[in-house]
Amino acid sequence: MRRPAKLDMKMARYLVAQKAKRRKYFPFVTMLEPLEACNLHCIGCGRIIEYKDYITQRLTVEQSLAAVHASGAPIVSISGGEPLLHEQIGEITRAILEEKRFIYLCTNGLLLEEKLDLFEPSPYLSFVVHLDGTKEIHDMVTRRPGTYDQAIRSIREAIARGFRVNTNTTIFHGSNVQDVHKLFGILTELGVEGLMVSPGYAYEDVSDRELFLQRQESIKVFRQILDSSKGFPFYNNPLYLDFLRGEREYGCAAWTTPTYTVRGWRKPCYILA
Repeated sequence: MRRPAKLDMKMARYLVAQKAKRRKYFPFVTMLEPLEACNLHCIGCGRIIEYKDYITQRLTVEQSLAAVHASGAPIVSISGGEPLLHEQIGEITRAILEEKRFIYLCTNGLLLEEKLDLFEPSPYLSFVVHLDGTKEIHDMVTRRPGTYDQAIRSIREAIARGFRVNTNTTIFHGSNVQDVHKLFGILTELGVEGLMVSPGYAYEDVSDRELFLQRQESIKVFRQILDSSKGFPFYNNPLYLDFLRGEREYGCAAWTTPTYTVRGWRKPCYILA
């Protein structure tokens, strides 16, 4: 399965429109977090610690749409927390899809199989299932046995029912490149649309700072992970992959991904607050 041509066309039209308006700064993706509650407590995740006093709060459908409209970006990434815990996630998703915006709904996959009936296959909707390794490593990272197997079952069922499915893998200090490649091989055989990768980000509320890669170590590891000879369908922008390999440097571009949470707009950016 390939990335839909509609996505590339929509992004091209959006970029042309922003340039015509002489806008220097404009969003590409609205990061929408309609809740911060999660059914896992993964190693390296600072969100549920940072938002511990707001775990019971939820954005309504109306609040979610208002944030999407305020941003105006053609792509919406719905995350959290675990968005499939939200009682109105089906309504939120449908309301955004009605506006022909592309949605990437990020999930750990534990509830996806049982929640699929809330959604209908659409070229505008993709589930992004998070997997940090094969069974032993992923279950260790999530601190719960069985999470890998359930995520794989969810991916298989979603694809069988005609949904677009991508995956996301976070790379930490000590990540096993061979295991990551084995995971990517399994996911490619399952028929996922693409594989997203990123380094783990050291949130202030994460106590174990040694989990996270330093820049030079990150470059070395990603040059191995992104080995083009493997033929894996990486989904990230090629320019971002060049950055991960150390072939490009970029300045801060927080304006490209405005983030709205149960506490409002996250400032100054998705990573920092």
